[in-house]
Amino acid sequence: MGQLTDFEALAEDAGFLLARLSGIVVRKTNEHLVPHELRVRQFAMLALLCANEGIPQRRLAEQLGLDSSQVVALVDELEAAGLAERTVDAADRRLRQVTATQQGRMTQQRAQAAITAAREEALRMLAPSEQQTLLTLLRKAMTERPT
Repeated sequence: MGQLTDFEALAEDAGFLLARLSGIVVRKTNEHLVPHELRVRQFAMLALLCANEGIPQRRLAEQLGLDSSQVVALVDELEAAGLAERTVDAADRRLRQVTATQQGRMTQQRAQAAITAAREEALRMLAPSEQQTLLTLLRKAMTERPT
């Protein structure tokens, strides 16, 4: 039996292909985010914070698909950089709300162009319409779960 080349042996394995593509996109994105002193997870959290006026750490973990300890570390990093802040929830003092600072909002806006450039570079083999189809299918797969 001859050796299989490229991804032939795994060409029908959606999990492998998604994981491999994810790795490529994350690496490219991290490269593009270096000037903004951010990484993919930090940017993702910052984007969520900028889209909300305060969000509980537990909800951040759910939205990002991360363990709560990972979220605590990310919030710590963003706080140390002056991009986010924790406040006590007015309705439940046991909870912490996380909000983007003004500096965080400006950083997120500037870094958005880097995110777009990284995605375009990582998916350059796809036509723009195919890239849009990919995004549509990924969003559908993430939001529509069978009952």
